[in-house]
Amino acid sequence: MSLKDQTVECSMRCADRAFVLGVGISATTLDDAITTIDHWIATRVHNYVCVTGAHGVIESRSDPQLCKIHNQAGLVVPDGMPLVFMARRLGFHSVSRVYGPDLMQRLTEISAAKNYRQFYYGGSSGLAEKLARTLQDRHPTLLVAGTMTPPFRALTAEEDEAEIARINAAKPDIVWVGLSTPKQEYWMASHLGRIDAPVLIGVGAAFDFLAGTKTQAPRWMQNAGLEWSYRLACEPRRLWRRYARIVPMFFALALAQLLWPQRTAKHTSTIP
Repeated sequence: MSLKDQTVECSMRCADRAFVLGVGISATTLDDAITTIDHWIATRVHNYVCVTGAHGVIESRSDPQLCKIHNQAGLVVPDGMPLVFMARRLGFHSVSRVYGPDLMQRLTEISAAKNYRQFYYGGSSGLAEKLARTLQDRHPTLLVAGTMTPPFRALTAEEDEAEIARINAAKPDIVWVGLSTPKQEYWMASHLGRIDAPVLIGVGAAFDFLAGTKTQAPRWMQNAGLEWSYRLACEPRRLWRRYARIVPMFFALALAQLLWPQRTAKHTSTIP
């Protein structure tokens, strides 16, 4: 099979979605997602990628605009195993986890080989710069177009335009967005078409993980769907309210969708 045919096949698989509590999760794998993103860069097609776990799905339940942003994304990759388990139960058996740090590492390797320019937007003060240095140490040929840490507050229209101009002047191929959910999803959707880079990817905590400022859960915990418990143990004061709400709510609603699908919202493979 030619590279073009492989790209088309991957794009068709990624276009299929498993609707989990109303959010269309791309029926994809890490390899397929990378092939699709690589194709966007090569053809200069503008898209954004939501790297989404149970948190993003639950937030979308109470925020119709956030749900719409997910469902209009070029890809919504399953960052957590609970979404993978649900997608498989809904009939998408080839789905596998597309973990944000793994996606970032693989695309960084490809970018270093193909001279794709990277821009890192987000994180706490100094984090984007530390991330860029760390990744360049691992991949000396990696082209970093720039970094930017926006203020925590909302930007004025003038500040936003200035940031857009600065990013566009750097001419990146990929803009990595580390603002956490749902802020990063809103930012990508509102800047699609205003940012010249073909790909915007929201990866949240991957900035911290790959820069080495936070530790990742052991792989066995990730594969078992227990990463949330590791992160909670590491940052209890910051995360306990989030997980106390999200974990039981997601599992209760997901179980209800599987047991009583006729009582839940319709789930189709059509993107609204």
